[in-house]
Amino acid sequence: MPLFEVETDAHIIITWAADEQAANVVVAEAYPSDQIIRLTKRPRDTWVISKGALGLIGQSTDVCHVARDCLSKAAGDKVHAIRLYMHETGSDLEAARKVIESNMVMGW
Repeated sequence: MPLFEVETDAHIIITWAADEQAANVVVAEAYPSDQIIRLTKRPRDTWVISKGALGLIGQSTDVCHVARDCLSKAAGDKVHAIRLYMHETGSDLEAARKVIESNMVMGW
């Protein structure tokens, strides 16, 4: 089954669907008030987030583990988790935001 990337006015959704129409149905059922901006059939059946694009290559610690730990301590509060991550790693605001947000998407 193909993998689709669907961008709405409020979300980016990655879903498997038989075809574009089925992907539209998935979005309409999950987020009925969202308007689809872009719907793209992915060329492969996997979704990859590049650590290089997030600036996570060459780190001496497991940034994902630290980020998930900060999210847990912050009870899912993104702003608090970013502050904790900055404090624990010495990262700047932008780097901490990228790491925390990417781990929130992965379901910390």
